[in-house]
Amino acid sequence: MVSPYFDFQFRVILIGDSTVGKSSLLQTFNEGKFTQVCDPTVGVDFSSRKIRLSDNKIIKLQLWDTAGQEKFKSITRSYYRNAVGALLVFDITNRESFSHISGWFEDAAMNMKCRSPSFILVGQKADLASAREVSVLEAECLAQRLGDYQYIETSALTGANVEQVFLLLAESVYAKMKAGIYTELGSTGEWDGIKPGYGSSPTSSQPPLRLSSRDYDGPSDQGCC
Repeated sequence: MVSPYFDFQFRVILIGDSTVGKSSLLQTFNEGKFTQVCDPTVGVDFSSRKIRLSDNKIIKLQLWDTAGQEKFKSITRSYYRNAVGALLVFDITNRESFSHISGWFEDAAMNMKCRSPSFILVGQKADLASAREVSVLEAECLAQRLGDYQYIETSALTGANVEQVFLLLAESVYAKMKAGIYTELGSTGEWDGIKPGYGSSPTSSQPPLRLSSRDYDGPSDQGCC
């Protein structure tokens, strides 16, 4: 039986062009499986999953998968307001999707109510590296220009870095929460990017998912442009 307990709920969104693999990324994270044919998201899809942070806090991630088509932007903007974090997703084999990331970021930052949301830039389809149109260095440079964010490449097909990218986003939000960044906003009752959970989570023998330098393809040793 799955425990109903968790310490906090974080609302996060996935944004980026259509067909970059946002829904597949979520499916692999939530279900541990990959489907070759995935219908485009219409408007916004919702799911959730609990994860354990490095200090054993249980976080329920409320996950909002947004449509990438222009015609749905007015709908997706309404979901930015209460988000506390976002994955900016592009396809490493599609340069156009990378060129649109700055626009997606600006749109989200303008509409998110919290003053210091967490972002991670995600290069999807890492299993297709031989068809790469965007270099790791280019993507790292963009992540730094947008706000000194992390860049991670994932593969929904192989599962590479999928768990890690969501954990890193949750750890970033949690660190800011502990620093009191969201206290004033949360006290108004008009924002639910972060919610307290159902009491203290019971002690679990399950080890927390921890990250080391071997667990994900972190920043390269090369200097940025």
